[in-house]
Order: sequence, then C-alpha cells, then structure tokens
Amino acid sequence: MIKDVAKTVDEITAWIRDYFEKNGKGCSAVLGISGGKDSSITAALLARALGKERVVGVMMPDGVQPDIPDSEQLVEFLGIRHFTVNIGETTTALKAALEAVGSEITKDVKINIPPRVRMTTLYAVAQGLPEGGRVINTCNRSEDYIGYSTKFGDSAGDMSVLAAFTVEEVRQIGDYLGLPDNLVHKKPSDGLSGMSDEDKIGFTYAVLDKYIETGVCEDTDIREKIDRMHRLNLHKLELMPHFEP
Repeated sequence: MIKDVAKTVDEITAWIRDYFEKNGKGCSAVLGISGGKDSSITAALLARALGKERVVGVMMPDGVQPDIPDSEQLVEFLGIRHFTVNIGETTTALKAALEAVGSEITKDVKINIPPRVRMTTLYAVAQGLPEGGRVINTCNRSEDYIGYSTKFGDSAGDMSVLAAFTVEEVRQIGDYLGLPDNLVHKKPSDGLSGMSDEDKIGFTYAVLDKYIETGVCEDTDIREKIDRMHRLNLHKLELMPHFEP
C-alpha cells in the first residue's frame, strides 16, 4: 500500500507534466473512458496535471453498453472534453469479414477485437485534434503482472500513469482525489466477457496484490496459477524482439 498518498499524487502530477513538456508540448491527453476505476483515476490525474481542457475522454461502447452512465458520470464530474464513438458496426463488420474468409471466430477472438478497435479509435481521435494528442494507457500493475490485457489493445498507449500501482493502491489514489465512490470501488470487469475480473482469473485482486508486494500466497494452486500467467504473458510487457545481424 502507498504510505504517503498525497506525496505520491504530487509525484505523478509532476511526472505527467514533465512527459508532456518533453513529448507533446501543448497537446492533449486522450484516453478511453470505460466507467471503471482505472480510466476514472487516470483521467483525474491527467486533469490535475494538465488542466481539464487538455484531457479528452472517449467513450466507445460496442453496440449497447449497460454501464455507460458511469462513463458519463465521470466526464461530467471532471468537466473534461469527451466524445462517444460507438464501435459496434465496426466490430460486427470485422468479424463478418473474418468469417467470410474462413477464419475461426473463437470466444477469445471475439473478446479481443473490441479493445484493438478501441485503441485504433483513440489514436485516430488523438491524431485528429488540432493541438495533437497523446494516447494514455490505463492498465495497472496487477493487471500487467498477469497479462490481463489485450496486446495492442488496452495494453498499448504512449505513456502509462498507473503501471506502478496495484489495484488496492489505485483505489487509494482515487479516494484521495475525491472521485465518486461508485467509480473507485466498482467491481472490476472487462466489459467483454460478461464476467467480473476476479471470477474470470480465478482469484481476488487482494490475493494477487499481496503476492506481488510480499511474495506470499498461502494457496499453492493460486500461487502456481499466478506464476504461470505472469510467465506466459511477459511478452505483453517486453519490447518486441528483433534480429541483430
């Protein structure tokens, strides 16, 4: 857990400002707004660092999104610019095109198409802004550790604000920033599989966070599962390997 949240938030704020000074002077921060804690807290930190006028939130429902009111609540609470781009027709057309050439549309394929379409959307929005934009990754340390993200989907971005913080630490930051409790403590879900994160991965974030921070996990089966997920998904965190002649 974070010992001094106020100090940490000040350090994050300074780091964001420094990044934009060096890598996007005057441009805006663009991020997807899902209505969950990670995008909510990332958006709040960006608004604190850059001013709300330089933060652009993009809501990207895949057809119908039952919890879209949470996304709307967040952008209204922060007062940031925002767009809604419904990706439903795009994902439907892509799946149909793949099926037409005989590509198998498995459950995992269906789950991973929307995040990759959303990342394409974010970069298009960023590039289309008059002042230019940088796309912000919203993944946290817990998700990254076990690879709970879509490669070149939500795992992509130009910079990552929360990658050093576990789920519980992210919530600490959200509470400190005074964000609505229903957003900070919302049950984590990918919004794609119809399951909560914890139901899908088979253990709680509290157990995962404790293992990441202390190396302790009393349940041998869960510990082995976490280790296996971490090992198999390291390719999502490492730079693309390339041949050196």
